[in-house]
Amino acid sequence: MATFMSRSQLLRYGASILRGQRSYSTDVPKITTHYTIHPRDKDPRWKDVDMERFADEADVVIVGGGPAGLTAAIKLKQLANAQEKELRVCVVEKASEIGGHTLSGACLEPRALNDLFPNWKEMDAPVTQEVTSDKFYLLTQSARIPIPLLPGIPIQNHGNYLIRLGNFVRWLGEQAEALGVEIYPGCAASEVLFHEDGSVKGIATNDVGIAKDGSPKDSFERGMELHAKVTMFGEGCHGHLSKSLYNQFNLRENCEPQTYGIGLKELWEVDPAMHQPGRVEHTVGWPFDRHTYGGSFLYHLGESDAPLVALGVVVGLDYTNPYLNPFQEFQRFKTHPSNIKLFQNGKRIAYGARALNEGGFQSIPKLTFPGGCLIGCSPGFLNVPKIKGIHNAMNSAMLASEAVFETITDESKTSPTVGLDPVSFEDKIRASWTWAELKSVRNVRPAFHSWLGLYGGLAYTGVVYYLLRGKEPFTLSHGGTDHARLKPAAECKPIEYPKPDNQVTFDLLSSVALTGTNHDHDEPPHLTLRDDSVPMARNYAIFDGPEQRFCPAGVYEYVEKEDGSGHRLQINAQNLSYLHRIDHPLVTSRPLRPPLNQSFTDYGNPASTRLHNLSGSGSVHLPTVGFHDCQTVIAGYSTYGLKPIRVLSSSNFSLFWPN
Repeated sequence: MATFMSRSQLLRYGASILRGQRSYSTDVPKITTHYTIHPRDKDPRWKDVDMERFADEADVVIVGGGPAGLTAAIKLKQLANAQEKELRVCVVEKASEIGGHTLSGACLEPRALNDLFPNWKEMDAPVTQEVTSDKFYLLTQSARIPIPLLPGIPIQNHGNYLIRLGNFVRWLGEQAEALGVEIYPGCAASEVLFHEDGSVKGIATNDVGIAKDGSPKDSFERGMELHAKVTMFGEGCHGHLSKSLYNQFNLRENCEPQTYGIGLKELWEVDPAMHQPGRVEHTVGWPFDRHTYGGSFLYHLGESDAPLVALGVVVGLDYTNPYLNPFQEFQRFKTHPSNIKLFQNGKRIAYGARALNEGGFQSIPKLTFPGGCLIGCSPGFLNVPKIKGIHNAMNSAMLASEAVFETITDESKTSPTVGLDPVSFEDKIRASWTWAELKSVRNVRPAFHSWLGLYGGLAYTGVVYYLLRGKEPFTLSHGGTDHARLKPAAECKPIEYPKPDNQVTFDLLSSVALTGTNHDHDEPPHLTLRDDSVPMARNYAIFDGPEQRFCPAGVYEYVEKEDGSGHRLQINAQNLSYLHRIDHPLVTSRPLRPPLNQSFTDYGNPASTRLHNLSGSGSVHLPTVGFHDCQTVIAGYSTYGLKPIRVLSSSNFSLFWPN
């Protein structure tokens, strides 16, 4: 009698043949505890928990306080103020302060900034260091070969500025607040809300006070709801809310799958004698082989008394060898003879990483839907050959804001849905310089997929792009998803990386420590697996667990089981550095928790109230404080065993506590 194997059994059997009978346990430990996978209504531990959420309303809610989100908010208020119209605009940002998740060091093309604030140079904008020197090199293991920067080549930086992006984002936040925008940092938007007709109603912020096993703590508090006529999503690359919208409205129906890269960055204080403010260097080649899309950047910053240099590498995640480790490649890059002298007498002061949308023109989804739109790096406006996306993110946000404002204020039009659809954004972006720019470079990235690899891409850029400027009568395809290119570990050679010297190169854990990332040990992992069996049955068995290498924060780790029966995937959620990458993330953050007897001030709001005498019954009134402070205060004081009750309106919040 025949015995039939399940899909997972077949994968394990094939892997054991390919990999020499690699041993692991067939038991699947529970990793994911999130309610989207394990519904709370079926969990008896949640039976008597109050799940009511309090709500507030705005005209426009913007998810994400980065360059795109803040630019959108500014443009909306500029338009409203110019026409003397009341428009309530709210921005929610998961970082505890605006710019808190933004690592310094970027090269800004000021085109969009010129459009947003034509007089930005008179506004004390932290944009002062113009590019003074621009170099491009091909690296071999021991040599550096100059590549001429021909006029019009995308990577040219004449007229651009080297900035500390965190400072720039904070400055945008200040301009937004001055115009009347409400900004709520420390609030992670965790859920998209819908009207009964299917249009977007707004967002809900994350619940707090949940244990690692998914059960409610005594300090559990439900998140808040923010409703809006239009919700704009500027989460950045691979945001989980945007992903849900792709599926809900089939936004990726007419575009190619998105492709991704990972960027790793460090900030160094170097020897002043070697610091050249305004100098820009880009490289391709070593430490990558010709079939791995990758390169580096090095910026000598000038906006500081200290001699600062920002450097990093970008690696396309369509590489084939599962043993490749982007973090280790980055560390190895610094040891090149042309680089190492810059860092030997320097000091590393920051480290970070982020995912990048690299699909460009071919992978831009539909941008609008009933109740909202996508802006910035959420849909993916990065110009990959330029290694720049801030200007396009800002421009897309301004165009979206024009469409949103028109949609909200045009009383002559009736909407078929409760949530308004800013449909004109699609036409505006297609008529913009952002669209023309991305279309012109659409074939550069996929040109690297030829058998020539790196050299084919360079040849295409140097010849075809230089001559035709994107007017070629064809569009190359990316050829599918990134993960489909990964080869089984049995077909690849492991890569040996040198040990860190702790002077120029470092280990991963000490690097993650520099990010300032901190999470409660007793809270659920911020990443959600749809199927807990896949990591062992497929990722580990066939590809030797590539996630333990491609993650730049050591979030994923395969560890031996306590009984020695095999390995299991361990998610080190405390290492999470807010990097959207895996195809199933749920990234959330916890609000700040103010200690007793400490002033609590709304971000950008002069109203401040001291909370005290919380040992007995009483109340405190916080004037003109929004939902962020409500959630933050309650979460904070619940940890001290208090049971506050909240009452929220659009402008006032009262906090009561019983004996």
